[in-house]
Amino acid sequence: MDITIKITDREGQIHEVQAPTDMSMNIMELCKAYELAPEGTIGICGGMAMCASCQCYVLNDVTLPEKGDDEEAMLSEAFYVKPNSRLGCQIHITPELDGLELELAPEY
Repeated sequence: MDITIKITDREGQIHEVQAPTDMSMNIMELCKAYELAPEGTIGICGGMAMCASCQCYVLNDVTLPEKGDDEEAMLSEAFYVKPNSRLGCQIHITPELDGLELELAPEY
């Protein structure tokens, strides 16, 4: 089953994308699949919560899984962090995320 996620890219363009819930993808991989950020500017560490290149801001009230220790630690060192910051690689696409709205954090 696919869900709909709205992602605002770093140029301010809003993309409404279909995300499969049965492929164990995460938000960072979804952004790469739809080429919402230039190659080499997102997911640099391969989704290990080690680079914050996939940091995004959660814009609406969709319940997300809790941040793990690795994500907390990376966000404590990242630039442009806001209270609603998350690492896209740590948000796995599940049916519960239908309607999620995100904005990609600026590149540093």
